[in-house]
Amino acid sequence: MSRVQWRADETKRDPRAHYANGVAAIFIHHTDTPNAYDCADVPHILRNLYTGQTRDQGWGDLGYNFLVDRCGNIYEGRAGGVDRPVVGSHTQGFNQGTAGIAAIGTFGRGTKVPAPMEHAIAALAAWKLGLRGVDPRSKVRLTSTNDKSRYPKGTSASFYAISAHRDGFATDCPGEALVARLPAIRHLAADLQGRSARTPFGAAPPVTLRTLHQGSS
Repeated sequence: MSRVQWRADETKRDPRAHYANGVAAIFIHHTDTPNAYDCADVPHILRNLYTGQTRDQGWGDLGYNFLVDRCGNIYEGRAGGVDRPVVGSHTQGFNQGTAGIAAIGTFGRGTKVPAPMEHAIAALAAWKLGLRGVDPRSKVRLTSTNDKSRYPKGTSASFYAISAHRDGFATDCPGEALVARLPAIRHLAADLQGRSARTPFGAAPPVTLRTLHQGSS
């Protein structure tokens, strides 16, 4: 679902998006909001998150590039074009050259990660990393841009191409339950990219992603 579809108030954000040279890695987050929501109500949830992150946090826009709900629906987060390397505000020190995907809900220890959500995260990561030919199972090196991350400014660190927010910043995000699912998400994303005998590499993105791209700002 595009920003137009979830009715983002574009007057609340900075008018100009910032771009990196490409996206080499994905950081997975959770929104730390209740899990028992109706997926029809997610646009309202997004508008509340948007207000909080622009008005209260002063981030200039939603911090996350994308969000995914428990039904497996994918939402455009930060403005600037879903297929472009938009710099977000999701992982201190490592926003440059990465994208943030937020699972809508709270995924502490013992919480079940819904299968549709997990599959959507994998499909989205496969598509986004695939734009640059990055294997979701690989490791990449990223350089910290400030001292608020786990690594001093200028430090080069190794990350999985699909990593947890906590890998770059001192936080519990995205919760123990979602962190435990990341190995499976990486392998599913690689399969969806066609990095197995089942599918040719460069397969078309899922219909949800094609629709999102067509409706993006």
